Amino acid sequence: MYLNTHTYYSFKYGTMSCEELLIEAQKNGIDSLVLTDINSTAACLNFVRLSIKHNIEPILGIDFRNGVEQQFIGIAKNNQGYFELNCFLSGFLHSGDPIPAKAPYFNHAFIIYPFNKYDGRKLKKNEFIGVPPEYINKLKFSAHAHLIQEKMVILQTVTFRNKKDFNAHRLLRAIDKNTLLSKLSKAEEGSFNHKMLPKKELIKLYADCPSIVKNTEKLLNSCTIHFDFGDEQDHKNQKNYTHSEHEDFKKICKLCYKGLKYRYSEITEAIKVRLKTELKVIREKRFIAYFLINWDIVSYARRQGFFYVGRGSGANSIVAYLLRITDVDPIDLDLYFERFINLYRKNPPDFDIDFSWTDREDITAYIFRRFKNAALLATYSTFQLRAVIRELGKVFGLPAHEIENIAEGNPKQDYYSQLVIKYSHLIQGFPSHLSIHAGGILISEKHIHYFSATNLPPKGYPTTHFDMVIAEDVGLYKFDILSQRGLGKIKDTLSLVKKNKPEEPDIDIHDLNRFKKDEAVKSLLRQGKAIGCFYVESPAMRMLLKKLEADDYLGLVAASSIIRPGVAKSGMMREYILRFKNPERRKEAHPTLLKIMPETYGVMVYQEDVIKVAHYFAGLTLAEADVLRRGMSGKFRSRDEFQKAKDQYFFNCKAKGYTYADSAEIWRQIESFAGYAFSKGHSASYAVESYQSLFLKAHYPLEYMVATINNFGGFYRTELYVHEARMHGAEILAPCANSSDAMTRIYGKKIYIGLAFIKDLDQKTIAQILKVRKAYGAYSSLPDFVKKIPLSLDQASLLIKAGVFNFTKKNKKELLWEAHFLLANVKKASPMPKLFEVETKHLAIPDIPPPHTLETAFDEMELLGFPLCNPFDLLKNRPSHFFRVLDFPNNLNKTITIYGYLVAIKNTRTSKNDRMNFGTFLDVSGQFIDTVHFPQSSSQWPFRGRGIYAITGKVVEEFGFFSLEVTEMIKEPFIDDPRYSEESGKLAIKRKTMRQ
Repeated sequence: MYLNTHTYYSFKYGTMSCEELLIEAQKNGIDSLVLTDINSTAACLNFVRLSIKHNIEPILGIDFRNGVEQQFIGIAKNNQGYFELNCFLSGFLHSGDPIPAKAPYFNHAFIIYPFNKYDGRKLKKNEFIGVPPEYINKLKFSAHAHLIQEKMVILQTVTFRNKKDFNAHRLLRAIDKNTLLSKLSKAEEGSFNHKMLPKKELIKLYADCPSIVKNTEKLLNSCTIHFDFGDEQDHKNQKNYTHSEHEDFKKICKLCYKGLKYRYSEITEAIKVRLKTELKVIREKRFIAYFLINWDIVSYARRQGFFYVGRGSGANSIVAYLLRITDVDPIDLDLYFERFINLYRKNPPDFDIDFSWTDREDITAYIFRRFKNAALLATYSTFQLRAVIRELGKVFGLPAHEIENIAEGNPKQDYYSQLVIKYSHLIQGFPSHLSIHAGGILISEKHIHYFSATNLPPKGYPTTHFDMVIAEDVGLYKFDILSQRGLGKIKDTLSLVKKNKPEEPDIDIHDLNRFKKDEAVKSLLRQGKAIGCFYVESPAMRMLLKKLEADDYLGLVAASSIIRPGVAKSGMMREYILRFKNPERRKEAHPTLLKIMPETYGVMVYQEDVIKVAHYFAGLTLAEADVLRRGMSGKFRSRDEFQKAKDQYFFNCKAKGYTYADSAEIWRQIESFAGYAFSKGHSASYAVESYQSLFLKAHYPLEYMVATINNFGGFYRTELYVHEARMHGAEILAPCANSSDAMTRIYGKKIYIGLAFIKDLDQKTIAQILKVRKAYGAYSSLPDFVKKIPLSLDQASLLIKAGVFNFTKKNKKELLWEAHFLLANVKKASPMPKLFEVETKHLAIPDIPPPHTLETAFDEMELLGFPLCNPFDLLKNRPSHFFRVLDFPNNLNKTITIYGYLVAIKNTRTSKNDRMNFGTFLDVSGQFIDTVHFPQSSSQWPFRGRGIYAITGKVVEEFGFFSLEVTEMIKEPFIDDPRYSEESGKLAIKRKTMRQ
């Protein structure tokens, strides 16, 4: 009976989830229901999936509107009709054109026009007129009603359940229109009557027009929709890479046997058996095309010279290794086959393929050219509590400081503040709008519009209306095409080494065996000296590497996984370190777990360890264990299947005679993996890239740090990578008109900061500087520069203050005088080619005292974001003696005060939810200070921004790693900015007098 219902996927309009809408329908005796969200199909597939549980026949449609003005409703007769409606809506979502007042003819979909828009024209076979209850009495006065007796249907819109929903709807509309609630137009709201009534009550409203009820029932009975859900369905990805499954299998076999010769010098029986087994299972699971499509993508990347890393659970596969999708050898690493794939697993393995951030767009464009049914995957941006509080505060017209107090948990007890809190909690979690998944691309067998309408975001590629969870529910599995800066650093380093050290032999960056044996790489690992290196440079990883002192590949693979929050939070990271360093400690492991995971001493480190424990320890089937594996991601944790697997775990453990305490402890460790665990193959893939970057850092530190700077760093700010280059012997120089490129450049051991790093410098100016320099050679002076480059005085001042004209050997004050003389009366110089060179009038510069020695540092902080000198030189109150990190071993358990330049802060919370911090600083000699700020210290001595702090605390040590437990921390002042000192003021007056 209800042909027009909304969920909250009618963004910033609806107020119910799919589940809530279906519960409301079930409560009101409805046995079939049409979902018609406004210009959205985001809820459709989940609505169909959930409707079975509520014994409701689902029907899909779309409420076509311009803004909130309803044009018509489309209702799909079947899946083909759903496709037609999606194609039609997508056309307008892509173009941005308004939806017309009249719909085209659909072969498999009904169209319902609101009664108030009917103009008496003849209706097509599939068109109807929707009559709301409030229009029933108007029918007898309508000039057209008698002409459309067989065409009128019930149109009771459903958007709310109650007054609270309606109020939330009005608030959402005000947020959407960015207006005060008091100024929200009634035209922007739905009617309070848009609620669901019991079926009998609704029919009773149309008692005088039984034909309307009959027409509605007939229309509903003409509609059906079907999608397969659950683990028994076949996947909906592109089925074949070639023209048939048989040809696909021939191709993958041919590629694998070709890959054997590339990957292995000796092909052992174990390799042959593993390959044969994998190919058999891949064929049975019908995943061959999935592998070949990934092979196609990486093959294109290699042809283009793009670097990439294949990771994810697919890295456990020898087929992926032979196809060069990944660089991880599952035989060498003894990777668990069942994590990669097993006969009980319904979805294909994950391949996360990372490309350089500069190359990914090209890869994405290739995929959309190469595969006809490609679409980007969406995500839902949801309302977060603090964001809703701020939005509602604005809607109610509250002052900014009151809104901030509410957001920080200190609300006033007045009426409006309480309303904000009440409705913020209601709206929290509602989807706000569609966004784009970080890297998910679908390549389906059928057109994507059979599943969803599509938007066309700024990226320019069609994007679904559903997220990855719904995609997997319906059998669509994404290809993850991701970007990272680490690969760009490796690629750029190789190029820089060729330019800066042409005598060096070519580097085979894929020679992992060489890197594993390299003593310089081992030394960096043991000492945790991996700044700039992929995945191993963070303070936490530096700490872990120092504690472990592992210097081999398997040690790094394990470290890459145990650093993840799940393992660390469960306490198993510390236990792993203890067992790693002390063989006697390993005997304390549960004997069954030690047998299952000897390599990690009975500690669950990798995601497949959970499958092993569930299968071998608790006796779950591989199918049940795979449910646990999926549940760990958090995506399916709320599903019934996960709860059943959990119950089965405890039932089996009890049957096996384990104590409840043992079973519960192992389960706690399993749960700690939720959303964080890596498969071993995934960690191994990370470790490959880590080794590549470690090798470059060990042997070509300056080139590597320049590449890191030019790829805009990693975990830290650019400043730290500049500092790291200096620690390796580089001379760091300011940007230079003659020596810098847009990016930072290296000449031997001299590093010139790039022009692009100067704040507010116009990109067109940079391009012109480089173009003219290439054409005419180096600039000889500032006047020469100004003659050749169109430049405003403001841009010239930026360049001078940043040190771009240091090559002239003139101080900045003299250069600024020159710039004023040359450009003071010009908005932007526009040099024109001249037939004859005209000699520039010589400028007599007044006697200007040289600038303060540290004035340049303040210019650099303003324009580059950091000084090129040692920041400790800027201290106002310089102590007579500096403690250094090297002094820590001699002061263990003693309280000291050390001066540290702030690098990074990690905010976290204790088990009691108290705030605490971990700090990373540099001491005066440039070595790292690691600090721990427990809650009392954190609240009493908070961080106060970048700068140097006097840090007092106790020196502590664990596993050879020293840190400071902070008891007091005071930010030290820098000297007064010499650019604005009293002497500078006098000089400014002198200049003004001279000009007059």
